[in-house]
Amino acid sequence: MNNIRICLLSKKQIKNVRERKIMDRLDRKLTKKEYIFLASMLFGMFFGAGNVIFPIHMGQLAGENLWPAAIGFCLTGAGLPLLGVAALGVSRSEGLFDMASKVGKGFSYFFTVALYLTIGPLFAIPRTATVSYQVGVASFVPEDKQSLFLFLFSAAFFGAVLFFALRPSNIMTWIGKILNPIFLVFLFILLLAVIIKPMGPVAGLAPSGSYATKSFSTGLLEGYNTMDGLAALAFGIILIEQIRRMGVKSPTGLTSTTVKAGILSVVSMAIIYGFLTYAGAQSINLMAPAEEGGSAFNAIARHYFGTFGSVLLGITITFACLKTAVGLVQACGETFSEIFPNTLKYKPYAIGFALFSFGLANLGLERIIAFAVPVLVLLYPMSFVLVILCLAGRAFNYEKKVFATAMGFTAVSAVCDMIRVLPANVQGALPGWEKVNELYGMIPLSSFGMGWIVPAALGTAAGLVWLVTAGGSKGNGTVAA
Repeated sequence: MNNIRICLLSKKQIKNVRERKIMDRLDRKLTKKEYIFLASMLFGMFFGAGNVIFPIHMGQLAGENLWPAAIGFCLTGAGLPLLGVAALGVSRSEGLFDMASKVGKGFSYFFTVALYLTIGPLFAIPRTATVSYQVGVASFVPEDKQSLFLFLFSAAFFGAVLFFALRPSNIMTWIGKILNPIFLVFLFILLLAVIIKPMGPVAGLAPSGSYATKSFSTGLLEGYNTMDGLAALAFGIILIEQIRRMGVKSPTGLTSTTVKAGILSVVSMAIIYGFLTYAGAQSINLMAPAEEGGSAFNAIARHYFGTFGSVLLGITITFACLKTAVGLVQACGETFSEIFPNTLKYKPYAIGFALFSFGLANLGLERIIAFAVPVLVLLYPMSFVLVILCLAGRAFNYEKKVFATAMGFTAVSAVCDMIRVLPANVQGALPGWEKVNELYGMIPLSSFGMGWIVPAALGTAAGLVWLVTAGGSKGNGTVAA
C-alpha cells in the first residue's frame, strides 16, 4: 500500500506532505479538561431518548444472550459514530456533502438527501414525538383512546417544534443545559436501582427470534436504529470545528484528538448501553416483551419510582426529544436550502418537514421503527465504507476510482440486504428476486446481514488495481495538504 502511495505522489504532493508534518508539530496540545469538554460534547450530540429505548427492547428479546448482543450494539451504536467524526477530520471534509463528493457529484446529492431524510422527517423527527408519547403519556391513556391522544400530543409537540424552529431563541439552550442533565441523573439513579435491587435473574431467560442463535450480529444490526452512525456524518463537523478552534489543525491532530476525546465518550455510552440492556432483560421477570422500548422504559421507571417517577421521566424525555426535533428540523431545512439553492428557502422547508413528520408520527413508534429498518440496512454499509475509505484515503490520495468502485460494489450488496428485511409479500413481487437471493446467500456473512463486507473489500481492491494500471492519478485535489 505504501508503495502505491509513493508512486502516485507528484513533487507538489511531496511538498504538501512535508507541510503537513510541520502542521502536525504546530498543533496545540489540549488539556485534560478540554478533552473532557470535547467528550461531553460528543456524548451530547448523540445520546438521546432513542439511545435508551433500543437497548432496553434488545435486552427484553436477547434474554440470557444479552452481553453478546450488547457488544454488537455498541460497535454500531457507539464505535461507528466515533469513526465517522474522525473520518471527517482526517479527510478535511467540510461536511457530509463534501465528504460524499469523493465518490462523485451524483452520489453526493443522493447520499446527502437520503441521509438527511432518514435522520430527519422520514424517521428520526417523527420518532421524537412517538418516543415522548410512549414513555410519558401512553401508560395513562385507555387502549381505545391511544390513536386520538397520540394525534393530539403529536399536534402539540410539532406545533412547539415549528414555533422554535422558526424563531430561534435561548430556550432550546436552556432545555439542553437544564433538562437534559436532569434526564441523565434520573437515568443514572434508575440504573443504580436496577443493580442494587434487580427485578429478577437474567440467567435462564430464553432469547427470542434471531437472538437465540445470532445474538451478536442481531445486536450489531439493532445498533443501526440509533442512527448515530449516520448522524455523525451529518453533524460531526460541529465537533471538528470546535477542535480546530482549540488550535488543532492538521488531519493527524484532528484524528488523534477526536479519537482520544471519543474514547471517553464511547466508553460512557457503551457502559450505559450495557446496563440498559441488562435492565431490559431483567424486566422480563415483571412483564412480557413490549412491542417497543418506550413502553418497557416507562414500566421499569414505574416499578422503581411509582407514578411520580413515570411522570418525571415523561416530562424530561419530552423536552429532550423536543430539543432534538427542533435541531433536526433546522439542520434539514438549512441543508436542503443550501444544496438546492434554486428551490425553496429555509422557512418553507422547515414547515414542510415538521408537517410531514407530524403525519408519520401518527403511525406509531412500532411502525416507524419497522419502516426505518430497510432504509438503515441500505445506508449503514455505504456509510461505513465511506468512513473507512476517508480514514485510509491518504494511502491512495483520495482517488475517486477507489471510492467509486468500492461504493458501487457495496451499494449492490446493501440493496440485497435491504430487500431481505422487507416483508415477504414485497419480496415476492420483485421479479427474479428468489434466484438473486439464492446467489447472494452464497456470499460470506450474508446470513448475518453483513454480506456487503466481502463485496466492499473486493470493490476497494478493484479500485486500487484500476488506479495502478491506469498509470497513477492526480487525486481528488481536495485534501492534498
